[in-house]
Amino acid sequence: MSEGSETNSTEKRQAPRLNERIISSMSRRSVAAHPWHDLEIGPGAPAVFNVVVEITKGSKVKYELDKKTGLIKVDRILYSSVVYPHNYGFIPRTLCEDSDPMDVLILMQEPVLSGSFLRARAIGLMPMIDQGEKDDKIIAVCADDPEYRHYNDLNELPPHRLAEIRRFFEDYKKNENKEVAVNEFLPASTAREAIQHSMDLYAQYILQSLRQ
Repeated sequence: MSEGSETNSTEKRQAPRLNERIISSMSRRSVAAHPWHDLEIGPGAPAVFNVVVEITKGSKVKYELDKKTGLIKVDRILYSSVVYPHNYGFIPRTLCEDSDPMDVLILMQEPVLSGSFLRARAIGLMPMIDQGEKDDKIIAVCADDPEYRHYNDLNELPPHRLAEIRRFFEDYKKNENKEVAVNEFLPASTAREAIQHSMDLYAQYILQSLRQ
C-alpha cells in the first residue's frame, strides 16, 4: 500500500470517531445557570450583595439580560453621543414593580466584562422616572475595589461625580425622544430599604410560581 493510500485510510478511520463525538455533544441536553435566578444575592444583602454586570463602563452599547434564556443580549446602541459612566447591571433574586430585577450603577476603577458578577455595597438611591414609569437605580461601589470600597454613602462622593451620573441618565435617551427625569439622590439607608423591598417581591413571586 502506498503512503498516500495509508494516510487516506487513517483519515477515514478517524472520521467516524470525530462524528460520533460531535453528535454526542449535540444530543446532550443541559441547562445553563440563569444569572437572575440561580446566582445568590449574597449573605450581606441588602447592604452588600452580588451584581451581574450587563454594561461595561465606557460603552455605548445597551446590553441587557434576556429574561427567558439568561443570556446578555444587545438591546440597542445609544442614540446620544454619551457612554455609560460606570459599570451597570442588576441584583440577582430581586424584583421591581416593572417586572425587572433591581438596577445598579457600580462605581469602581476599571471596566468589567459584560456577564461578570462582583460584590457591591449600596451607597445611595437615584429615583428616576423613565417615560412616566418608576425606574430607580441603586448607586453602589465595588466592595473589593481598594479605591472605592471605603465609601458608605453618597455624601462622601465628590459632588461632580453625582452631577455626571445625573446628566448621563437625563441625556442618554433624548435623541430617542424619550423623557427621563432624575430626582434628588437619596442616602444609603433608603437604598438598602429599596433592595430589601425588591428581595421581598422576588420571594413572593417565587412562592406564587411554586403554587401554580
